[in-house]
Amino acid sequence: MKTRESMVTSSGSTDTGGKHDCTGARDCEITVVAAVIERAGLYLICQRPVHKRHGGLWEFPGGKLEPGESLLEAAIRELREELAVKVLSIGPVRFRKSDGDTAFSINFVDVAVESEPEPLEHSAIQWRSAEQLLQLPLAPIDTQFAESLCLSNSQNESFHP
Repeated sequence: MKTRESMVTSSGSTDTGGKHDCTGARDCEITVVAAVIERAGLYLICQRPVHKRHGGLWEFPGGKLEPGESLLEAAIRELREELAVKVLSIGPVRFRKSDGDTAFSINFVDVAVESEPEPLEHSAIQWRSAEQLLQLPLAPIDTQFAESLCLSNSQNESFHP
């Protein structure tokens, strides 16, 4: 988790890129925010509803940016809608990946929230360690992020100056 000093608050600026005035064409980028919410070494992970794309798979919560919306604004809106939590701050993008044959560009950012999350739009939520995340059937890009998270954690644990 990034330190509080490196996080962007609602009074700071964040990366925009909320352009999705297209209908999923590959030449049009749709920016997505994925919230990395960590508490005591455990990460919040959410199960997608079965009727949606990647239904039944687990993901980091978040969603598409609306036109002109920043990552912070999207995180505030999406996490309120999905989990009934208040976003306190977000960090910089720690992992960005395009989603294969779609126009989605997914941006994983550390997010500090207030209150306990409730699964308003997801089938279930769980708190898992980085290693335990990989035991779940994750959405493809979320799998790649979880792998990088495990690698980063193992490198941090093995380095003791």
